[in-house]
Amino acid sequence: MTRAEPSADTASTGAAPAVKLSLLTLTAMVVGSMVGAGVFSLPRRFAQETGVAGALIAWAVAGLGMLMLAFVFQTLAVRRPDLDAGVYAYAKAGFGEYLGFFSAFGYWASACVGNVTYWVLIMSTVGAVVPALGDGDTALAIVLSSAGLWGFFLLVRRGVKEAAAINRIVTVAKIVPIVVFVVLALFFFEPSVFAENWGGADYAGSLFDQVRGTMLATVFVFLGVEGASVYSRHAKRREDVGRATVLGFLSVFAVFASVTIVSYGILPMSEIAELRQPSMAGVLEAAVGTWGQVFVSAGLIVSVLGAYLAWTLMAAEVLFVAAGDEDMPRFLGRATENDVPAPALLLTTALSQVVLVVTAFSDDAFNFALDLTSALSLIPFLLAAAFALKIALRPHENRVAGRGTRRELVVAALATLYTAFLLYAAGLKFVLVSFLLYAPATLLFVQARRERNRRLFSPKEAVICAVSVAGAVVGVIALAAGWIEL
Repeated sequence: MTRAEPSADTASTGAAPAVKLSLLTLTAMVVGSMVGAGVFSLPRRFAQETGVAGALIAWAVAGLGMLMLAFVFQTLAVRRPDLDAGVYAYAKAGFGEYLGFFSAFGYWASACVGNVTYWVLIMSTVGAVVPALGDGDTALAIVLSSAGLWGFFLLVRRGVKEAAAINRIVTVAKIVPIVVFVVLALFFFEPSVFAENWGGADYAGSLFDQVRGTMLATVFVFLGVEGASVYSRHAKRREDVGRATVLGFLSVFAVFASVTIVSYGILPMSEIAELRQPSMAGVLEAAVGTWGQVFVSAGLIVSVLGAYLAWTLMAAEVLFVAAGDEDMPRFLGRATENDVPAPALLLTTALSQVVLVVTAFSDDAFNFALDLTSALSLIPFLLAAAFALKIALRPHENRVAGRGTRRELVVAALATLYTAFLLYAAGLKFVLVSFLLYAPATLLFVQARRERNRRLFSPKEAVICAVSVAGAVVGVIALAAGWIEL
């Protein structure tokens, strides 16, 4: 998408040329968005569900599945270089405008909800010292988190280039404490404790149930693998998008798995499951003393703020490109002279603010926001993987650059199966809660169609809309009847 004639607040066709980012910066965007709140919560999240055996299987499944998804984004960046903001654009090109809209909205909403987990975790971390902040869901915590939300809004609005540069610096700074945690945990590792945690505690179910229970946690920590694809219009070279995706994934996968596994050698599984978040701080405190908790907590705050910055950029970018393609209302397609999609950024911050308030009514604010983030991202991921499968099966029908290979077909099929399994693993609760957001969002789609004097729905789109509304109605009834709880 090219733009010219800079102005203070113009539509996407009339703003300054998009800022171009290098392979290093794109990779930092991927790593920066993947390494955030999730990694610091992994020990407790896994210990609540599974022992060492289940954790190893879960990481093998998640690692293979997400690697296939990373390869999918790499392939699509090369095969369809005309498509920007990958996750949204791939769904639209493969399955039509309405499902493309759903993908854009779902990805954007998951980013907004995910941003809330960052502030909840920061406040919970400081809450260990300031009791008034509790677990990040008290009135004071929400007020301070709200101030942080809008403070970052002002920072990002200054310019994409400045925000991306800050993210690259922060990415390096936040990797250090995580690596130090793994090294220290290995030094204090107790084989006997590790062996006792192998099969799981008494409260853990079958091995299959243990693996299934950890799937949403692995999705959350891997969110961001598509970061370079989302920001593809800013790449200096198109091939850098795919390279950054795979490099970013491989850079953090071993770290994520290591953080989880070494924790089982420090404390019994049942004790890890009771630690306050960030549980990584509690594990290191048990190994080296109070300074370990302080060290991890400081690293967490740096890490989370960096990830928040990256996700805010990506969330606004998706709305901006969707508006430029006439699938969102026109006002979301405006950008400032500094190439910042200001209206999209404002709406992103506003939804995060709403979700932040809602978390106050949840029994476990952090886990609720984390699981909802994962569930909302699954439909966009599934549609992107299915589009890659469609291209591999029918390349001549999908404007594909270059020739496909059997490897691309296998990769796309595995990625599609993996994301479909994740929807099953998410369970009915989060699917229904997702519909509560998807169904009302259709109003934005209707507004975009009316602005362009186009028919509101095709017959197929009408069916999809009816299904989403029905899912939302069932979700409201389930909440009201107490069948599902936040």
